[in-house]
Amino acid sequence: MAKRLEGKVAIVTGAGRGIGRGEALALASEGAKVVVNDLGGAVDGSGAASSPAEEVVAEIKKLGGEAVDNYDSVATMKGGENIVKTAIDNFGKVDILVNNAGILRDRMLFNMNEEDWDLVLKVHLYGHFYTIRAVSPLFRQQRYGRIINTSSVAGLNATTYGQANYGAAKEGIVGLTRKVARDMGRYGVTCNCIRPNAGTRLTLSDEMRKARPEVMAKFEQMKPEDIAPLVVWLASDDAANVNGRTFYVERGRIGLYSEPVLEKQLVKAGRWTIDELFRFMPVTMTRELVNPDPPQPK
Repeated sequence: MAKRLEGKVAIVTGAGRGIGRGEALALASEGAKVVVNDLGGAVDGSGAASSPAEEVVAEIKKLGGEAVDNYDSVATMKGGENIVKTAIDNFGKVDILVNNAGILRDRMLFNMNEEDWDLVLKVHLYGHFYTIRAVSPLFRQQRYGRIINTSSVAGLNATTYGQANYGAAKEGIVGLTRKVARDMGRYGVTCNCIRPNAGTRLTLSDEMRKARPEVMAKFEQMKPEDIAPLVVWLASDDAANVNGRTFYVERGRIGLYSEPVLEKQLVKAGRWTIDELFRFMPVTMTRELVNPDPPQPK
């Protein structure tokens, strides 16, 4: 390997399995010292175990790299601080933060309880904030840093159901990415986001295998390790000009999303009246719009 990240220290959250594991191994293969964070919980966020993080650390060391494990939850401010502290205590600094930790608590909205909503938002959106908040003073002081956040296509399209909590959190991460990029760019820090698509324990559930076997067959060919090369590149000096952007990534495919633009406008002098909007909206602004999920027969 070219060791493009030689001398860098990276944190990867949720690195004990799946996409995070692939990212940790790839960063280490390019010379980075890695903090492998993983609570070791179940898909729904329950429980904890040290073995997932420990096993990835052992893999990295076996390959000649340097790594240390951490089992803090990203769902608390203290947890985020402890993850960063682990990097400082063991390696003296931190240069790269990859926010990957996540859980699922899928429910149709009318069945979703407060805990289902809160915990998914805590792990995903709050979890990104807590680690970014903890590392930002260090990045500002050293005038350098790379932050890679993890969103999802779940908040974009109509192919998944029962994920209002997950989709909301993941789209919040995109907005957070833009604002962190704006706030921290002047200090030599970049913050970008990926929407990965791969077969993981979150996507290859028994329920999905039964409900959509044709989709699962595709997912099984899309390995978690396929995501890591883009993350390594975004973490490098070569990506210094890329800031606040969102990428799609799957096996053999990488895409750059456009930023939101205003599609159409209705403009007049003064404010619109209710009668005017009922007259003009259907024949101008919304004429070509189609409901992606129209009402179904009972």
